[in-house]
Parts: sequence; structure tokens; C-alpha cells
Amino acid sequence: MSDSKKLHLTAFMRPVSLHTGAWRFPGAYPDANFNLAHLKSFIRKLEAAKFDAFFMADHLAVLNMPVEALKRSHTVTSFEPFTLLSALSVVTDRIGLAATASTTYDEPYHIARRFASLDHLSNGRAAWNIVTTANPESSKNFSRDEHMAHSDRYKRAREFYDVVTGLWDSFADDAFVRDQETGIYVDPDKLHVLNHEGHDLKVRGPLNIARPVQGWPVIVQAGQSEPGRQLAAETAEAVFCSPRDLESAKALYADIKGRAVAAGRNPDHIKILPAALIIIADTVGGAKAKRLKLDSLVHYDSAIASLSVMLGTDASGFDPDGPLPTDLPETNASKTSRAGVLKLAEEEKLTVRQLAQRFGGYAGLAFIGTPETVAGELGTWLAEGGADGFTVTFPFLPQGLDDVTERLVPELQRRGLFRRDYEGTTLREHLGLPRPKNRFF
Repeated sequence: MSDSKKLHLTAFMRPVSLHTGAWRFPGAYPDANFNLAHLKSFIRKLEAAKFDAFFMADHLAVLNMPVEALKRSHTVTSFEPFTLLSALSVVTDRIGLAATASTTYDEPYHIARRFASLDHLSNGRAAWNIVTTANPESSKNFSRDEHMAHSDRYKRAREFYDVVTGLWDSFADDAFVRDQETGIYVDPDKLHVLNHEGHDLKVRGPLNIARPVQGWPVIVQAGQSEPGRQLAAETAEAVFCSPRDLESAKALYADIKGRAVAAGRNPDHIKILPAALIIIADTVGGAKAKRLKLDSLVHYDSAIASLSVMLGTDASGFDPDGPLPTDLPETNASKTSRAGVLKLAEEEKLTVRQLAQRFGGYAGLAFIGTPETVAGELGTWLAEGGADGFTVTFPFLPQGLDDVTERLVPELQRRGLFRRDYEGTTLREHLGLPRPKNRFF
């Protein structure tokens, strides 16, 4: 199989698991999100398995959920991404280091400087996940009473990208001559002052850091709304997304790649990497049993609220250990969400309790099975144009991560679906992305 048809795998590591019950699973580290020793162990295992990148989401406020749910959440605390990734850069050599940074609640000069620094510290392994910040509670931590409107956030994000990448191009690659004989440290002819004045931003520049090792850190974008897809098509080199199934993934894949072509870009230079929970066991039944055990650790009081939202009706009065009622009232809730609940209840014969705990734990895309069955499914998504790879989220740690790195990855390698070793040193080389030319030199 050619390199172009090999999977790319990134690890979603902030939080270390998206599943609400992960920290309670037998043998799991309950403090995994906030324990440097554990995180160092995780990233070393991921690098040994040749993962493309270690990916950190971020939040600028405690999640806006009821306190009864919040008190059970393992996502309340986590390290600030740049601090942690800088520390992890010195205990690894090849794996990429991706961090989320907001275009709504930060300034371009800050973002450009931090990512340039991380790229130099890691010898070319940094990636910026561009987000506009969805949580409206974030505004209250940044001297604002109201969250910026959705369309305004994306308009600012597009200009923000132009400013940050322009700042990264402040110096030519060979600007720093450091000639001790002549006493010339930097060639002033190879310095560009940006002088950006736009609709939302005014930034003079230049950046006070040499051009990043990768030219620009890899650009990641997470968002599936109309403006999110367009921003991805124009700017992203990797897209973190959450399709429900293969058919919706293929439609999303084709849409974003098509938009990229319309924007004058090479579609091969944008990698679509859906988030996917992966649970591995010796048998498919054993993997499904792990999933049920994991879901059972989600507290029912929190879980039933999530199910009520999905159904658009109060489910708290349903028999927890009986099937979902067939005479649900009509509502104005999302018909797609409701249909998804009904389909899952029928396919897996889940009780109301199990359904609630599924949606209260993690209801996104999941691959549950043996190394062989999961490898086959991932290969199908790659072959049929549903993904270029996956952003893997683990059910619990360390065992869930070990199952993927020690059992699934070797099976993918045996099938020719995943690299056996890194062929380059930078994240761009891992992803098969070109190094951007400096727009000013």
C-alpha cells in the first residue's frame, strides 16, 4: 500500500479521555489529566507506536454544566497546553505537539510567539488548533459580559490566521547570520514589518522570534458548521471533526476537500481526522462488555439529563431498567439527534439507563472490537474516502491506551495501513505536508 493510503493517527489527550466515566474505570489513573508523570508515560508510549501527534484541546472556563454533573467530571482541571507541551517536548523526539488556542480571547502576537517558540523547542513538531471558543462562559473571564456572535468569531478567526502566519514570516529563513567577525547578527534586508490594519486587528510586527522550523506550525481546525468548514478549507492542514458514521464522514470529507480545491489548494494537503473512541478486547463481545462497564460508571442523575436533551422530552420518569417507550411525544428537538437515539436503542437493545449513560458518557463515533475487526473498519474508512486517519480518544488510561498502541497499531502495520517508523523529524513530514514558502522573501 502506498504512503498516500496509510492512516494518520493523532491522540486526543486533553482531557485524556472524552468519556465521563473514564477516571472511574477499574485500574484507571483518576488523576491522569493532571499528573505529569502519567502524561510523560503516555506520550512516550504514543511516540513508540509512531503516532503523528499528541493533541490537546483547551477550555478557557470551567465547563458550563450543572454543578451536579460538574462535580463528577474529570475535566475540571488540566494543565495549560503550552506549559505542558513544552515540558513534554524534552522527553520526546518525533511525535507532534498540537495545542488549541483561541482566536476570540487571545491576540495574534501572543499566539504567533507561543507557537513559534514551541516549534523551535521541539525542532519542528508544533501544531496550532484554531478555535473560536464555543463556551459562552469564557467571555466572563476576559472582561466581557457577552460572548462574541458566531459569525463575528469566524470573521475574526480568518483575519487572525492571516496575521499569525504573516508574523511567522517576519524573518527570512537565513536572516540570522550571526557573523562574529563582522559583528552582524541579523540581516535587516531579511526582516519584514507586517503593518497589518484590518477589520478587527491592528498589528505592526515583526515577530521577535526567528521563523519556525516548519516555516509555519501545522494548522489544525475543529468545526463542522458552515463557517467552520469554509475556514478549514481555506486555512487548515488537518481537520478535527466528529461525523456520526461512514456515510456522513464521506459527505464531510468530500465537502471540505472540494472547498479546498475551490480555494486553490491541493486537497492532499488537508488531512481529515475524525475523533474516534477505540475499545479493544480479545473478542467483539468482550469489547462491547468493556463499553457497557465504562458507560455504567456514568452517574444516572447526570446521564438522564443528557438523554432528555437528545430526545427533546423529560426522560426522568421513564423506567430506568426498561426499554425506551415507543409512544414518545412529538417535540421541536433535533430530529436527527432523536432518530439517532431511537436507532441505537433498537440496534443494541439498550435499556433507558444504558442509553442515558451512553449519551452522558461519550456518544460520538466509536470502534469497538478486536484488533483485527477495528483495523478492518479503519481501513474501510480510509479506502472509501471517509477519513485520512483518526484522532483517537481512549476509553480509560493507561490500559485503553496500551490496547491501542500495543495491539491495534501492530495489526494496522501488518496490514500496511500504518507506518512502522517515522520517515522524517517534523510533524509536517509525518503528515506529508509541504513547508510553506515565506510570503515576503
